[in-house]
Amino acid sequence: MSLTVRIDPHVHSEASYDASDPSELILEQAADIGLDAVVLTDHDVIYESVRAAELATTYGLVGIPGVEVSTADGHLLAIGVESMPPRRAPMAETAAWVRERGGVAIVPHPFQRSRHGVRKRRLRGVDPDAIEVYNSWAFTGWKNRRARRYAAAYGYPGVAGSDAHKVGYVGRAYTEIGVDGVARAELTADTVIDAIRDGATSVEGRRTPIPTSTRHYARAGARKSRYYAKHGATRSGSLAKTGVIGTARTLYRVSPLSRK
Repeated sequence: MSLTVRIDPHVHSEASYDASDPSELILEQAADIGLDAVVLTDHDVIYESVRAAELATTYGLVGIPGVEVSTADGHLLAIGVESMPPRRAPMAETAAWVRERGGVAIVPHPFQRSRHGVRKRRLRGVDPDAIEVYNSWAFTGWKNRRARRYAAAYGYPGVAGSDAHKVGYVGRAYTEIGVDGVARAELTADTVIDAIRDGATSVEGRRTPIPTSTRHYARAGARKSRYYAKHGATRSGSLAKTGVIGTARTLYRVSPLSRK
């Protein structure tokens, strides 16, 4: 028995400094468009991704936590870990840290320096588990093609991710993963991660026809409006609390006392 699992392994929630949509809305969108899993990979914070992974089963999804961590050599996706990898460390060390904890280290948007992608000469010493060969936010297809050629030349599994910062773009690119001997109801994060590591991946990231795209994003916009109409008041209170906590953490980090 062979099962095809569809996963978007590169999505940002409101926990990222440059995104604004809540995890619940992202999970709902992922389930609605037929994904089996979506990984929140917020910038240098993992708490929201862990929470989303815990909620995922209520949406019929496999819960997989992750983070997009800033290394000394560029960004790295740490998929399948529940604690924050070290920041600003060499990418090779961070990739090893991820593997030691049972996760997979995926290089996102390589060679795109404007988006903190790792340089080719640095990537040669990293030995990641996989490379993102299709990122739907690439301005042209050239960098994606370059990443695909590199992955093929060095034998790395290729994955695709939407890199969505808005809910309507979730699943714009995704990865298909072949899993043998497992029923869909038995899928776990470990099963998916092992399949990525083994290279059982194929990439889906084609340009969507404009009429289909229009309907897709219109539905996402309507869903977002309904979500905030239903949860707005409660959400506002939660966000206020989160803001206070975030401010306190920031003050702690910059306080001279925190460095003693």
